[in-house]
Amino acid sequence: MGYCRRDADKDTFIKGWKRTVSRGPDDSRMVDTGYGLLGFHRLAIMGLHDEGMQPFALDGSYAICNGELYGFAALKEELVAKGYTFASDSDREILLPLYFEHGTDVFSLLDAEFACILFDGRTKEFLAARDPIGIRPLYYGYDKDGAIVFASEAKNLVGLCEKIFPFPPGHYWKGGKFIPYCDIAKVETVLCDDEAAICRNIREKLTAGVKKRLIADAKVGFLLSGGLDSSLVCAIAAKEYGEPIQTFAIGMDLDAIDLKYARMVADHIGSHHTEVIISRDDVLAALEPVVALLGTYDITTIRASIGMYLVCKAIHEKTDIRVLLTGEISDELFGYKYTDFAPSAEAFQQEAEKRVRELHMYDVLRADRCISVNSLEARVPFGDLDFVRYVMAIEPEKKRNHYGKGKYLLRKAFEGDYLPDAILWREKAAFSDAVGHSMVDDLKAYAESQYTDEAFEEKRKKYTFAQPFTKESLLYRELFEKNYPGQAEMIKDFWMPNKSWEGCNVNDPSARVLSNYGDSGK
Repeated sequence: MGYCRRDADKDTFIKGWKRTVSRGPDDSRMVDTGYGLLGFHRLAIMGLHDEGMQPFALDGSYAICNGELYGFAALKEELVAKGYTFASDSDREILLPLYFEHGTDVFSLLDAEFACILFDGRTKEFLAARDPIGIRPLYYGYDKDGAIVFASEAKNLVGLCEKIFPFPPGHYWKGGKFIPYCDIAKVETVLCDDEAAICRNIREKLTAGVKKRLIADAKVGFLLSGGLDSSLVCAIAAKEYGEPIQTFAIGMDLDAIDLKYARMVADHIGSHHTEVIISRDDVLAALEPVVALLGTYDITTIRASIGMYLVCKAIHEKTDIRVLLTGEISDELFGYKYTDFAPSAEAFQQEAEKRVRELHMYDVLRADRCISVNSLEARVPFGDLDFVRYVMAIEPEKKRNHYGKGKYLLRKAFEGDYLPDAILWREKAAFSDAVGHSMVDDLKAYAESQYTDEAFEEKRKKYTFAQPFTKESLLYRELFEKNYPGQAEMIKDFWMPNKSWEGCNVNDPSARVLSNYGDSGK
């Protein structure tokens, strides 16, 4: 958290900053730069000793960074050759020297998922930046006197800033302006590789994305839903790791679709596998804490977060794992069930661009909050920058579903012994459904019991922005407003299929309501 004013009130700052101590329970430190305050809660992943604690300082400048800088060892060697010295093994200690060498160009040089705040002691000004996808969270707002405040989560800024905004991914802030340095969704040149070359590149680039995310000084684990994406991450890791990896799956006690598939994957790759079983009571008890930790009212995000939050809670309480690899960001790149209805290749690509640009408000937000609130770190191999750039640039016609199977190129790329065919070619089930259809049904029924039809109509009209349209969405909005009053515009809208496409004008975000859902939920 950074409060960019010289006479910043420390008590107010500390009150907001303490709301996210679970993100970094190992150590906390605040510095007064003389021009504003910087605070950091540490979750030790790289360079576990005290020397790796932030803020890092160099010649009167300071840096705090939540993230992972991949390939930092080579960059560090270059900096040592230029005369810089380092006190720790932390990847983030290189950030200030890199900034001294490259200025604001440093952000486009990084292969990283990060959010950072810098104080430049030479110019006495603050800077902030966020990775191109927004995998690491960053928010900002202005205090009553117009001073800007940055923080990892919106909850840090509630009560301090009248309006809270997500920091735009792929931008840095300097001199009062947000300046774009990378639009990861924009394609400069369309790739016309043949299918064999595309599949080879997908396989090689995703494998590289997984490998670099296995490097940690703390223990690494894997979320395994039994769906294609998390199964591929686990299968690649199992080949690279050298010893059995630890995988975790969650499901409802009545009808968990994916537990059997997760077990099949775990058996195939030889992982040490743990199942977490939850009930209706667990789901309803988790609802209000989940909305509070997420800072959203979006229906599909909340549904999918409940299972993820509960499995991460179990991992935190029962293991010494500190890092989790997950399968997010595949759907935005290769397509959802609803993108089968895209009327053209151009429409498919435009939808992918929109989804990638909005990821930080939906799936990526879910993964970050559910994992970090349990004092764990999320790593997202499908969000590897090189991989994302490549897949976005593939000729869109080749990514459309002409094959009778969604994500055909991704599946084809990993034919062989990575996964059983029953997993590799299995239809997708939405994660919130796959935890158990009964979970979504329980949530809907609970919402139904909270409002009469008349009360629903009356209460939903209070909200002009992103107006609730079902009792479930009204319940989530009221829980959101309880924790983040007046901040609904932090989220662009409800995550829904593209209603302008034929077959997609539905009133529920679950793929279950689409005509092409087919065998996905079996």
